[in-house]
Amino acid sequence: MSAFDIYDLRVTVKAIEGRSVCSMSVGDYFELTESAKLRIPDGQHFCIYALSAVLPLLAAKQRDLAENDWLERDSLVACPDPEERLVMEITRVRKRTMHSDDLT
Repeated sequence: MSAFDIYDLRVTVKAIEGRSVCSMSVGDYFELTESAKLRIPDGQHFCIYALSAVLPLLAAKQRDLAENDWLERDSLVACPDPEERLVMEITRVRKRTMHSDDLT
């Protein structure tokens, strides 16, 4: 079995600088755990357009990156809706060891 380390992530709404058209609030979040499990707290939602902006970055943020890689230093992502100007932050919440044989 081939073991590897991967981070669980939390994506949190840090700011809404325009008008909130998706009914989200600062502090709303989702977590990406165990490589591919998306978890949203009960009773909350996460806008699919905000989600689409952050999704391409998550696989890289789950892994250790080179010290000078821009994605290692940057953690803010903006929603594509220019009227809303919703800003999210990606944070690493825990590191876990997984086994590639357990995944597809």
